[in-house]
Amino acid sequence: MPPSDAVRSTPDRRQRRLLILLAMGFVAFGTAAAALFYVLQPETLRIAIGPAGSEDHHVIEAIAEAFEEESRTIRILPITTAGATESLALMGAGKTDLAVGRGDLAMPTGAQTLAVLRKNYVVLWSPSGRAGKDTKKKARAKIAEIADLAEHKVGIIGKAGANVALLRTILEGSGVQPDKVATAQFGTEEIEKLWQDTTLDAYLAVGPLDSKITAEAIAATSRSRGAPKFLSVEGSEAIALRRPRYEAEEIPASVFNANPAWPEDKVDTISVNHLILGTKELSEAKAGAFYRQLFAVRDVITQRVAGTAHIMKPDTEKEVEPSVHRGAAAVINGTERTFLDKYSDYFWFALLLLSGIGSAAAWLRRYLNRDERDDNTSHRNRILALVSGVRETQSEEDLLTSQREVDEIITETLKCYDDGAIEQEDLAAFGLVLDLFDHAVAEKRAALASGPFDQGRTQGPSLASRR
Repeated sequence: MPPSDAVRSTPDRRQRRLLILLAMGFVAFGTAAAALFYVLQPETLRIAIGPAGSEDHHVIEAIAEAFEEESRTIRILPITTAGATESLALMGAGKTDLAVGRGDLAMPTGAQTLAVLRKNYVVLWSPSGRAGKDTKKKARAKIAEIADLAEHKVGIIGKAGANVALLRTILEGSGVQPDKVATAQFGTEEIEKLWQDTTLDAYLAVGPLDSKITAEAIAATSRSRGAPKFLSVEGSEAIALRRPRYEAEEIPASVFNANPAWPEDKVDTISVNHLILGTKELSEAKAGAFYRQLFAVRDVITQRVAGTAHIMKPDTEKEVEPSVHRGAAAVINGTERTFLDKYSDYFWFALLLLSGIGSAAAWLRRYLNRDERDDNTSHRNRILALVSGVRETQSEEDLLTSQREVDEIITETLKCYDDGAIEQEDLAAFGLVLDLFDHAVAEKRAALASGPFDQGRTQGPSLASRR
């Protein structure tokens, strides 16, 4: 290809190269934007909760709405179940990420605590009975303490089997054989049946101290069968020691009624936590983010659902069952890893990746610019050929023609250099060839100016041999 044709074809190649680089830039930008969009998307965690319409269900729905409104990094999707047992089973089967359940239920493998939804207190009481009209003596309860429950019947509020198991645990811890105590269970909506059943000698409720169900049950039985006698669980600390899922607690005086005071004095009992649970496989980052968001919105949603006021952080200072998830524990204890701690490995990997991308880009650039480098080489060779021609030329017009051709080559070479098509070392080699051309032109002009005699003298031996 003649030099002028090569010069004309170079802009076309440069345009093609520019289009390729622009296309690659758009692809890289689109990939980065898609990755950023994916990373910034909120993570949705499924949470099993039941039954529908329960206070727990309302609390979880309020939390889900608050998470959605705040557009935070974690969102939750409630999955309604028949109850806590089914919720835990779904989580154990991997069909949900979280579940709500009582701490004394059978837990799936790897279940860990993220937060305490509420603390349930065991309340045991017996009716004092009505005093006769013709006597001033106060009626006395048949049951004065838990040891008196033998050969009697206890009405349990709640159809869950966990409440029956809890009563058996208390009886065993108090030295009473559970088989000697009869039980009858009533739904939370069956308070009227509860106080109408005269075969019952005592009652058991499990719930928060401000539970409306517990307060209504105590008030209903007191109206029909006399003031309540609250039974103290004397072995509460021993029970909690043997069974870490329970805790020794006290029921404050007058918590259920101020006048008359129910109870008259504090009463020892045990409690069991209602928990928000996650699997051990749930990542530390997700668990920590869920915990932070939960307590960030707790005060806000308390105005909507009063039950959210009972949400508490789990105790990380002692051994509890189920254990606290490491993500929640890190936030509670202030040992959560910083952003750099979490992602330092990714940063190093990113640096290595960028280094590799840079090397690949450099290779690609050299590959795309291979035609320009070849042209630069051919331009140098063309100038070398012109140097030989200059030394043989006999006219100033031929010199000017050669110089104009070299000017075009220089212009194109500088454009290629500005576009990054050729490197600094290539330009330095090109400069050496130009210096050689300039010296050849200067010598030839000097020879042409001196006339034929000096030209012959500069040719030396060749002219002498002709003589």
